[in-house]
Formats: sequence, C-alpha cells, structure tokens
Amino acid sequence: MAEIDQARMCGELEGEFVVFLIGARLAKPWKVWKWWPVVRAMIAMRQELAAHPELGLLHAQDFNAFPDAMAVQYWRSFEHLEAYARARDHNHLPAWRSFYKTVGMDGDVGIWHETYLVAPGRYEAIYGGMPPFGLGLAGKLVDAVGAKQEARQRIKASEVAKAA
Repeated sequence: MAEIDQARMCGELEGEFVVFLIGARLAKPWKVWKWWPVVRAMIAMRQELAAHPELGLLHAQDFNAFPDAMAVQYWRSFEHLEAYARARDHNHLPAWRSFYKTVGMDGDVGIWHETYLVAPGRYEAIYGGMPPFGLGLAGKLVDAVGAKQEARQRIKASEVAKAA
C-alpha cells in the first residue's frame, strides 16, 4: 500500500489533458463467456499502454462495484487517445470489433465511456491524508499552501499560469 502523505496536496498537470472514463456492466454475470473476454482485453490493453508510455496514457485507476466496473484514465491528449483507439496494430481495435461481433448490444454485458478535454485553468484537485492518487499520479503533487489553499485560489492560480 502506498504511503500516506500527511500534507494537503494539489494535483497539477501541465498543459491540456484528457480524462477518460471507461466501464462495463455485467447484467448477466453467469454468462462468463461474454464478459471474460472483455476483462482479458482490458488487462491486455493496460499492459500494452504501460509498456509504451509514448502512446499517451499518463495514469489509470480501476474502481469496481459489482455489477459495474470503471477505470479513470488520464491521457496526454485527445489525439493520443483517438490514435490508440483506432490503431490496427494495438490491442483496442481488435478487441472492440470482437466485442460487437460476439456480444453486441443484447444487454448481457454493457460497455461505455465518457471523454473530457481539460484545459489549463479549468480544473483543480486536492488530496488530504492520501497516498498519491488520481491527477496527482498523472501529473505531479504540490503543497496546497499560499495561492493553492482553496479551490477558488487553485483555479485562479492555474488560470494565471495558463496566461503566462
């Protein structure tokens, strides 16, 4: 388990970035032959992305609450995310095509994603009594002091940095 940081910390990431939420719902968990390939494909994709940081994934964290599973991913840019999703020589596109061919939209296994493009000065993040987490792992952690003490100040500080 990661060490707890006793300080209040802010997560910062230079420039624009993408927050990508992706998940699945196992409506019929007894149909293992339908959802197990999704799990295997997600594991393979994450291993591939971890081995190739140049593809643009900065950090990913999984959250599971049966029957739903979700990953929060931070990407360097939408272009990186889209290039990976469309690349024939990487794991995503074949897995996506296989899912629609073998499982489809019958409702036994649902998949979804949401994509958020984040501009400098348009976000803030705070962590207290936490190990490094989320945006703080995708970017960097800095002390939440001075101009970074409150959410409004953190937004203003990042807007000032953007304008510089």
